[in-house]
Amino acid sequence: MRIIGWLATVGAAVAVAVGVFEMQSPPVAAQSLSTPQLSAGDRQVVPQDRAQIALSFAPVVRQATPAVVSIYARRVIEARVNPFYNDPLFGQLFNEQDRRVPRVQNALGSGVIVSSEGIVVSNYHVVGGADDIRVVLDDRREFAADLILSDQESDLAVLRLRGAEGLPVLPLANSDAVEVGDLVLAIGNPFGVGQTVSSGIVSALARSGLAVGSGRGYFIQTDAAINPGNSGGALVDMAGQLVGINTAILTRSGGSNGIGFAIPANLVAQILEQARGGRARFQRPWIGVSGQAVDAPLAEAFGLSLPQGVVITDMHPMSPLQTAGLRTGDVILSVEDEPVNSPQEMMFRLAAQGIGGTAELQYMRGQTRGEASLDLVAPPESPARNRLTVNAVALRGLVAETINPAVIAENNLDPSASGVLVVAAQDIAARAGLRTGDLLLRVNRQTLRSTEDLSRALRDPSRYWEVEILREGQRSLLRFRL
Repeated sequence: MRIIGWLATVGAAVAVAVGVFEMQSPPVAAQSLSTPQLSAGDRQVVPQDRAQIALSFAPVVRQATPAVVSIYARRVIEARVNPFYNDPLFGQLFNEQDRRVPRVQNALGSGVIVSSEGIVVSNYHVVGGADDIRVVLDDRREFAADLILSDQESDLAVLRLRGAEGLPVLPLANSDAVEVGDLVLAIGNPFGVGQTVSSGIVSALARSGLAVGSGRGYFIQTDAAINPGNSGGALVDMAGQLVGINTAILTRSGGSNGIGFAIPANLVAQILEQARGGRARFQRPWIGVSGQAVDAPLAEAFGLSLPQGVVITDMHPMSPLQTAGLRTGDVILSVEDEPVNSPQEMMFRLAAQGIGGTAELQYMRGQTRGEASLDLVAPPESPARNRLTVNAVALRGLVAETINPAVIAENNLDPSASGVLVVAAQDIAARAGLRTGDLLLRVNRQTLRSTEDLSRALRDPSRYWEVEILREGQRSLLRFRL
């Protein structure tokens, strides 16, 4: 069985990722920046001098390692004392102080300095929710850090070091120019032993089947050894530039088996741009569609010569793709001339473009190829979400919002979702069986399209209540008596 996990933590917060594969050996003759080429035309020649024999990554390492840091994060979590604390019946036997106690959780990871004023990029799973963050540079200087932007979906976070200036910086590469077979170095602090460099190649591109963060990402795959503690560290090319942020591995043992993944630098660049613009959360362009990769049977059904692209399976009425002229059943082939063969790859291409401007798409409709210009916009707040905190006895403790495109994007809902979303459920609402993320469809047979409808439905003086909900795609009916 395969298990997915993280690389960030050592000790109390250790976690692992998936699978088992053979680890690839580093290249025998790795070409450094300062050594001559060993080929004459298409023919390999015998090394002629000592400099040609003593090939080394050292020039790249000297350039890159000062900008890679170790990160120590501490967070206080509420640990469950009794497994029955949330039970509707037995939970009433415990008071709030008995149910949870604070516990300190420590995490170890790595980060990359991308600005001389102390801006550092790392993984969300390393620093997200931390109460105290300490960053140690390669020269042993230490800084306290503040989290200025986080994005759980991409597993990226941006820190600002307090009082830092004149720091070494690792420049960002164009990750779209990376090719399979390129030599790369992974730099970080595995298992807390200290800064470590491992070498390998880019094993694959456009990996999008792994669940990382709160969604399924898009990664560069490498066989450079990555271990717990490397999370947030640098994947560097032979020009000493950042091609990706190391984030996950496939393993059963918890150590490297030669299958590691990094978040491409082009997405990191967009995250940084929004952080510098003052945003605390990363905002992606909204397209308001669901889609699936075109496999061989779908390609045959659509009359495509190859399985390629993403077919649109559902579309929100306000989707900018609809405005651009696309419709359900169209197959999106590329974004900005870059092929897209999975929904994750398509969303990565759009996210790397950022909000504002347009993106050029190519698509197929039947046997006809078309082009469209897509406006890159934030999800609209229409209709207003109108958050409602319920004080009425029937569902006291319920917090709900009217579903709109912004709510859909924030909560990864189906594009066609409508009605009322449960944001929080406590007190009577929790005892009635409601959970965060439920969609409220009807209350006492009254259809809900907004929180105003919910407020009116709760004025019913009845002691018998029926609440119809949609949870993880399944409809359920909750019945209770006050």
